[in-house]
Amino acid sequence: MTKNDILELKQLLKDPKNIVIVPHKNPDGDAMGSSLGLYHYLTALHHNVDVIVPNDYPAFLKWIPGDNSVLIYESNVDKANKIIDEADLIFTLDFNALHRTGEMELPLTESKAVKILIDHHQQPDSYAKYIYSDVSICATSQMIYHFLEMLDTTKSITPEIATCLYVGIMTDTGSFRFPSTTSITHRVIADLIDKGADNSKIHNNVYDTNSFNKLQLLGCALNNLKVLPEFNTAYITLSQEELNKYQFRKGDTEGIVNYGLSIDGIKFAVIFIEHKQEGIVKISLRSKGDFDVNNLAREHFNGGGHINAAGGRSSENLDNTIAYLKSILANYKEELNS
Repeated sequence: MTKNDILELKQLLKDPKNIVIVPHKNPDGDAMGSSLGLYHYLTALHHNVDVIVPNDYPAFLKWIPGDNSVLIYESNVDKANKIIDEADLIFTLDFNALHRTGEMELPLTESKAVKILIDHHQQPDSYAKYIYSDVSICATSQMIYHFLEMLDTTKSITPEIATCLYVGIMTDTGSFRFPSTTSITHRVIADLIDKGADNSKIHNNVYDTNSFNKLQLLGCALNNLKVLPEFNTAYITLSQEELNKYQFRKGDTEGIVNYGLSIDGIKFAVIFIEHKQEGIVKISLRSKGDFDVNNLAREHFNGGGHINAAGGRSSENLDNTIAYLKSILANYKEELNS
């Protein structure tokens, strides 16, 4: 984002506007943290702000300040479309292609509002007038902090804003352990704590409140864990029957793929989750070092993301999807064994 872009955005935000903030479908901690953090900032400037999410999100994120203001598109289509149609500005956060918003893609595409993209994923589309894209930054929530720096307004960060941004950075860095976590990230986090983010409480709210069924589902997933030693690869499966048995709720499988990656010697881990209602298998991919799961997901599983963390999907059944992964691993054997 250029200095001229910042000057223009300062001018746009000078007077009250109708503003919509949109994260990606199946919003995670970074999507909600960045969206609600920006929501609190813009609301304090007396803008009329709506956070519209394509669909529902996990219960462990529903304590975040501002959650009660979020509008879920799939449950409020007419109302949401009217708000989008009347918007002056639309911030799209934590995604860089409008199809990532699912059913919201068409109304967002047709909207005449000025669009601002803030995101850290690779290869952004060019639908927005203002683009702040940086794949080196660990989380969009950290980018919101830097966006406020560009606007010279970090002094206006309240405990609510600090909490939202902390959630996003914490979750997208795996509690600050992923390689994308830099010294700058830690300095941002320190300032957020100084500005009122209660780091211990936030961690407990996100990670330490589990249902019995969620832990049973984790046990089932770990029991399904398989290792392919010749490829330094591990994979986990969860069938629709298993999800139903343990009364799966959105967010219950969050982070399970990392158990596969934690095995000594494993460089690449995948979890396959069957969703029969949608007719797909959802796929999460994680890696260590320089093995690029973003490219693998884009090429083979209609997805994408980051070098070490990506997602995708398959329209084949669960068994065929696993078989397909195994069939392509020989193409990556040298990288996986380097």
